[in-house]
Amino acid sequence: MSEQEHALPTGLGNPATPASSTPWLERRFQLAARGTNVRQETLAGLTTFLAMVYSVFVVPAMLGKAGFDTSSVFIAVCLTSAFGSLLMGLWANLPIAVGCAISLTAFTAFDLVLGQGLSPAVALGAIFLMGVIFTAISATGVRSWILRNLPAGIAHGTGIGIGLFLLLIAANEVGLVVKNPGPGLPVSLGAINAMPALLSVVGLAAIFGLERRRVPGGILLVILALSAAGLIWDPAVTFNGLFALPSFGGEHSLIGAMDVGGALNALVIPSVLALVMTAVFDATGTIRAVAGQAGQLDENGQIINGGRALTADSVSSIVSAGLGGAPAAAYIESAAGTAAGGKTGLTATIVGLGFLALIFLSPLAGLVPSYATAPALMYVGLLMLGGVRKLHLDDTVDTMAGMVCAVFIVLTCNIVTGIMLGFCTLVIGRLFAGEWRRLNIGTLVIAIALAVFYLGGWAI
Repeated sequence: MSEQEHALPTGLGNPATPASSTPWLERRFQLAARGTNVRQETLAGLTTFLAMVYSVFVVPAMLGKAGFDTSSVFIAVCLTSAFGSLLMGLWANLPIAVGCAISLTAFTAFDLVLGQGLSPAVALGAIFLMGVIFTAISATGVRSWILRNLPAGIAHGTGIGIGLFLLLIAANEVGLVVKNPGPGLPVSLGAINAMPALLSVVGLAAIFGLERRRVPGGILLVILALSAAGLIWDPAVTFNGLFALPSFGGEHSLIGAMDVGGALNALVIPSVLALVMTAVFDATGTIRAVAGQAGQLDENGQIINGGRALTADSVSSIVSAGLGGAPAAAYIESAAGTAAGGKTGLTATIVGLGFLALIFLSPLAGLVPSYATAPALMYVGLLMLGGVRKLHLDDTVDTMAGMVCAVFIVLTCNIVTGIMLGFCTLVIGRLFAGEWRRLNIGTLVIAIALAVFYLGGWAI
């Protein structure tokens, strides 16, 4: 693997809390060696929790549009986030929280279920397969081969395209952008003077300001404020209580409902592979960025305990599929916690405990209207557009292929289609540029396989 397991050197910084005062925590998290203490890690964990807790509202709302039971998804998101963050904290000892990924949730709801017509059970089966494959390639080192051989432009273009996809989904959900009923372009401006559209735009602008000021939990504050406005003025928003004992069974439960056999279908496998590829690049990029900010890179620039971190990330998707949730991933919002001083797995452990406590607040999920979560989706989508900075502009073929991938993901509302066009234009572009030596066998195999799949008429 490219991220090897490394032991931390001792004596980094001045320990703020003597090891003897918290013997178990010190042994488990190496607090003194990393120059931190329980109070600092706790504050960092709470900061990360507040920065990402909006996911318990956004993910159920998105999957609810695809026929998932929102209360069941709420519990699944809480349990998945708790499991992944605790595993990352207690095993990998990194201040990186894990939760249900917004981008992959959009792919599950709007591409797999609503786009391709898969049932929620088959979609969960696809998520399970993605988790198994991702875990296998993380544990065996195949992930390193993929990262070395797949084109950087397409990798970053996929993230950019998903960001555009999220923007379109959120804007359409609140009626800001709608299908054009007449001739001309396929979309048009919706009822911008209607309450959902107005509140969404105001909410997005408010997130800009709060995040600029680094207000902890700024996204959550906007969601709560817009939900409160809906409760006051929107008759469709009703209060059904605050606390409820979690229900892990019943007719609407999706725990154990995944259909792995249905996902082992030639028409579904390309989507599974798209999930895997997106997860490989997103997880590695996020974990590297947050670990770097926390000072958890070794002298060679590799992530300390990086192998464990990637495995914890991928195993969480397997667990999420079994619980009836969305694919899991390391959250870039973890950077908020590292900025607050988080340096060890105790930060992620605090996050996991926070999500466990949230399980008893499931009625809140039904109190959050779409226009309260749309600004968060738009903001995450806009952040993903930052991948443009990572494109190698001096390599125009790679860059243009990446942009083809990004643009056609949103134009076709299909991630696999965008990836296919990105690979094919890259290979053909290299040939016409006389740069065929820059192509590797992995790129060629994937491009040919995707082209055959589409030209053969098997794509949905």
